[in-house]
Amino acid sequence: MAQSERDALHIVIFVDQHPATLGGMQTSVLLQQRFLERNGHRVTIVAPARRRATRPLNTEASIVSLPSVPLGSGEYSLAIPGPRSDARIDAELASRPAVDVVHVQADFWGAAIGYRYAQRHGLPVVHTMHNRVDVGLAATMPFPKVMVRAMAVAQRRLLRLQGTTPRDAWTYLRAFTDAAAAVTAPSTHFAQLLEARQVFDHVEVIPTGLDDDAAASLRGVAKASDRAGERLRLVWTGRFSPEKRLLPFLRAVVDSGADVDVHLFGDGGQRSKAEAFLARTARSGRGPRFTFRGKVPYEQMLAELAAADVLVQTSIGFETQGMTVFEAVALGTPVVLSDHRIAADLPTESYWLTHDDAEAALAEAIQVAVAQTRAGLRWSAREAEALLQSRQSTKMIELYRRVTRAEAGPTAEYQ
Repeated sequence: MAQSERDALHIVIFVDQHPATLGGMQTSVLLQQRFLERNGHRVTIVAPARRRATRPLNTEASIVSLPSVPLGSGEYSLAIPGPRSDARIDAELASRPAVDVVHVQADFWGAAIGYRYAQRHGLPVVHTMHNRVDVGLAATMPFPKVMVRAMAVAQRRLLRLQGTTPRDAWTYLRAFTDAAAAVTAPSTHFAQLLEARQVFDHVEVIPTGLDDDAAASLRGVAKASDRAGERLRLVWTGRFSPEKRLLPFLRAVVDSGADVDVHLFGDGGQRSKAEAFLARTARSGRGPRFTFRGKVPYEQMLAELAAADVLVQTSIGFETQGMTVFEAVALGTPVVLSDHRIAADLPTESYWLTHDDAEAALAEAIQVAVAQTRAGLRWSAREAEALLQSRQSTKMIELYRRVTRAEAGPTAEYQ
């Protein structure tokens, strides 16, 4: 039910990348925006300007695009925190309804810009942690410790922090959340890790859910397992990079000998290695058959997940939620999980677990999943209503109201 104008909140979300670019965080923020607005609230997103025309958005008017510089050769950009970006944001928001809460969904420049805005205007901050900054930097940067140190020095200057300069990814994040009213994470295991690393005392779990509209239209889509004689379809999706464990997955499927069709979604640096491996192991007749599908739009990916018989998740210790896993389960597609921590937030009958991290264990889990699916085992999406986005938005709105009510009392501020 829509809120009355008096009860409606204006939430400003700060992100590291423009929501029109590709990425799980961008998809999550756009979904949150749509369901918050469906509940009668107003959402403004502050992001670096996008470098080129990518996917069109029907929410452009709600986005404050900041001057940016290219970040690498792809579509991503970097917004530079400081007086120039501050002035742009203040001018843009001056003509909009008063802001009630700042929601930081960023780890780098977007976070610094968001906390600066909250500091200037005396607003409470909710900070959602989407990323394993420590693992992500180690996987993508040649000198991750130097990068963390540089970010910490910039953070200290931009936010006028006192005390010791953060020394690692965890103390860097904690330097932000010292001024947060609340911190959320998209999964139980990531929330527990953030608490163990003392990023925040109590991290609330609010996952990114499945779009209710997509669930209504895609649940019940026919799968190969519903048709006698058809090969089952296994799906793998992600970046073709070492931390996602694409090559171990391919080897495990081949070793399993499963007579299935495997559809691979995504792209990346390991594609040539993957193709070379499959060319060497190609066999005729029975056994797995592989198809590279590339990158597809989000809506199509949901349809592919709904039509799959089994999704296989292979990264270990890298995912902070595993959005694709949640989406598959909510659509009625069970999953093979290599990362057991993801299972904490899933219905118990919706997955198979590997015995350990070895490729042989993954091959065995795939064999079991295929055999049980062929034998008629089915997962019902009706048992996954808690994974829908409407449920998560209700939780987030309750949190917003709590922190805005607490605003009248003492709040943490940078010195």
